[in-house]
Amino acid sequence: MLPLSYELPFAILLVLGGALSCLAGYRLFKIVLAIFGFFLGALLVSSTMGLSNTTGMITGAIVGGIVGVLILAFAYFIGNALVGAGIGAAVAHIGWGVMRGGDPPVVLVIVLTIAGALAALVLRRYVIIVGTAFGGAWTVILGALAIAGDRSAMQAAAGGDVWILYPIPPAPGRGWMTIAWTVLGLVGTAVQLAVTAKKKK
Repeated sequence: MLPLSYELPFAILLVLGGALSCLAGYRLFKIVLAIFGFFLGALLVSSTMGLSNTTGMITGAIVGGIVGVLILAFAYFIGNALVGAGIGAAVAHIGWGVMRGGDPPVVLVIVLTIAGALAALVLRRYVIIVGTAFGGAWTVILGALAIAGDRSAMQAAAGGDVWILYPIPPAPGRGWMTIAWTVLGLVGTAVQLAVTAKKKK
């Protein structure tokens, strides 16, 4: 959680980075990995600092962001498998939630995560396109909420709620976010397939 004065600039960066990922993630995959590495590292490290420790939060965010970039840069060669694994885990949660409700069995999550990683190796291009489109879409939504003055995302992060980083299940009382995420993710996927990730002849 960042100090209030830094939330708006960070939110604007979230929207811009998310839009870049959503609409051109395949073409700019290395850059997208670096952006998300920085965002995740900054968010995770700064959230461990005390609210009154502004210097500590800012320093933690910068250091965490740099570490996140380095981790995902080194993970570039396995980044595609990680994206596929994430998609597999998301499918497990969405499918189980729709059919049965609640959290899926751990074994099912593990099996679909491994299947997603293996499929990613075979279908690399499409996995990156879908993964970056939906990851970017969620980032755009969170950034837009913060810009609009909705402090619930920051409160959720401070309170340990998982919905801020993980869109399934959605925030309590915010089912519209899942619909917006799905629509924006599909638009990003379509744009990448038709324009930004189109194979050169």
